[in-house]
Amino acid sequence: MATSFSPSLCKDHIRSIAANEGFDACGFARAREIAPEAQAAYETWISEGKHGCLQYMERHAALRNNPQLLLEGAATVMVLAMNYYPQRFQSPEAPQFAYYAYGNDYHEVVRQRASVIVEKMRANYGGDYRICVDTAPLRERYWAQQAGVGFVGLNNQLIIPGKGSYFFLCAILTTLEITPDEPLVSSCGNCRRCVKACPAGALSNSPGAVDARRCLSCLTIEYRGELPPSALKCIGNRVYGCDECQKICPHNAEAEATKIAEFQPSEELLTLDAEALAALTDEKFRLLFRHSAVKRTKHSGLQRNISAVLQNKTAENDTITPKKE
Repeated sequence: MATSFSPSLCKDHIRSIAANEGFDACGFARAREIAPEAQAAYETWISEGKHGCLQYMERHAALRNNPQLLLEGAATVMVLAMNYYPQRFQSPEAPQFAYYAYGNDYHEVVRQRASVIVEKMRANYGGDYRICVDTAPLRERYWAQQAGVGFVGLNNQLIIPGKGSYFFLCAILTTLEITPDEPLVSSCGNCRRCVKACPAGALSNSPGAVDARRCLSCLTIEYRGELPPSALKCIGNRVYGCDECQKICPHNAEAEATKIAEFQPSEELLTLDAEALAALTDEKFRLLFRHSAVKRTKHSGLQRNISAVLQNKTAENDTITPKKE
């Protein structure tokens, strides 16, 4: 049963709690089944095989379409966004890691801070809760748009107007009936910079229609086995993920650095060069990335990626430097 109280009076209080825990945006949507057109678009994406190796995206369709099945009596989907844009960056010549993986694993950091919010909400308003940080079959970006937090761009990222897309998302399901915010109706318009900039050609003119079979972020992190030839041709010096579609996005032109200490890169990560990465043992990998999202690709995956980067670099040098007779 949903908990009864004045549903609009608490919103400012909850938002202040969220801000104190380092979240940059907080919105509310009514928990209900996802719109039929959104369900159809997702099913088409799956049927066309564009989810690639992400086979878990095929499962739990009923749960994915209805958050009320994830928490009995769920009345509200609360969506939070936390900035991860780094203060310092790797050298452009170094093997590149996606910005989101510079610091500690967002699953740990965001969940811990969201747990504090839930504890305070429960103390003030009662109710039941479930925290989802990319760990449940919940469409966070859909609900972020429904909650007025942002909109999904052509690069498949959640874009927060005036702030950009370098944000982690967290959803909190609750039985509290909180007055919903207005859904954000916006789009990328005619801007196709990300589509043109994608090194693998994984983007199209339809929001959210990324082809994971080509996406370097998916291939270097989630894919198991040898990288396909299409990825080898455009991998450049990327060993974990790819940020090209975000770097080119006008919404990120004035992105501000995160204030979250856990998301700051370690000196060891910033100074990693190709030779050190190639020589990384499994033990050293586990030690260096024990609190990092990089552990997702495993030691074998990272070694595969750095090997491909080095081969790509060698091929480029052979092309640029003519052989002596």
